[in-house]
Amino acid sequence: MSTHAAYRLRVAQGFLQEAEQDVQAQRWRACTSHAQLAVENALKAVIALFTVPPKTHNPARVLATLLQQRQIPPKWQDLVEGLMQQSQVLGPEVHIQTDYGDELHGLTPWELFDEQDASEALEVARRVVHIARQMVESLQGDDDEA
Repeated sequence: MSTHAAYRLRVAQGFLQEAEQDVQAQRWRACTSHAQLAVENALKAVIALFTVPPKTHNPARVLATLLQQRQIPPKWQDLVEGLMQQSQVLGPEVHIQTDYGDELHGLTPWELFDEQDASEALEVARRVVHIARQMVESLQGDDDEA
């Protein structure tokens, strides 16, 4: 298994754990932010299975390029497409909003996100991190057999 994939998966799991703590503490903005970072790093873990992930807040675009260039084996393509679709909910625009708010409308990050937003973000992060973990572990098993 790619050492970088394992690293990114650990980062994703750390942010997911923080999102879980944030929702318990009713920190909706922080939960959404940490969920977004969990998803971002989970996608980078998947990217690292196939190539070096670039520094980006939009790893779904990188996965789309890898799919287009047929760098992802056919047996993983549907799963990767599903990850990309789920991750759109927590794309780079959410990263910006959790840090800067909505300057045009004068809303701070804390005014933008409520309990429902946080709960939905956390659920997406749980699913994406789970799938990324399965892929990393499965491909690790493939490497061990080689």
